[in-house]
Amino acid sequence: MTMTMANRISNQEQNEGPTPEQARRGRRTAFLLFALGFGPMIVATIMFYTGWLNPAGHTNNGVLLQPVAPVSTLNLETASGTPLAERFGPDKADPDWLMIVTAGQCGGQCEELLYLARQVNIALGKNANRVSRAAALGSVPSDLQARWSSEYSSMERLVPAAGAQPNWPSGINPDAEPRILLVDPFGNVMMHYGSEHTGKDMLEDLKHLLKLSQIG
Repeated sequence: MTMTMANRISNQEQNEGPTPEQARRGRRTAFLLFALGFGPMIVATIMFYTGWLNPAGHTNNGVLLQPVAPVSTLNLETASGTPLAERFGPDKADPDWLMIVTAGQCGGQCEELLYLARQVNIALGKNANRVSRAAALGSVPSDLQARWSSEYSSMERLVPAAGAQPNWPSGINPDAEPRILLVDPFGNVMMHYGSEHTGKDMLEDLKHLLKLSQIG
């Protein structure tokens, strides 16, 4: 009899579902987890753009995109056909920052940016694994193609999505001028660099961003 009554009470509680208080407590817990995980990244982005609470008075060296452009609008995917945008977002455990070297025809200026991105990544030291590198290139000369596996093996190649053309943010025209695009862990193209920038410029920006952000 005792076990039967206990089973009935247990079944009744399961059928009734969570109480309003339990539901509120669950929502508060979910919000707290989100805030702990992504709050620092949101604050870091605000601080970087506005200089808020930044005693060093740091200003960015790269060219800021205002507004930022979602990486999904670039219409890029991996060689295996996976959309690039799927790597980013609040549902990803450890999204990286990403440098994308983009050019129409990869000539001398383009290769300088490939080299710059590689050296800056290495110079980040213990934080190097928080930043990935990729290249979206229209065409690659045969001599560079032959050297790619030895000199740029860690730089992934991206291609336009099937049936689409790359859609670059305003002010960026890789066919006319190669650029390095910086994508944050939320999947926003937030800044870009060109031949007018030095490795020191880019390294300083990345170190500052990685210091402010605990995400990526």
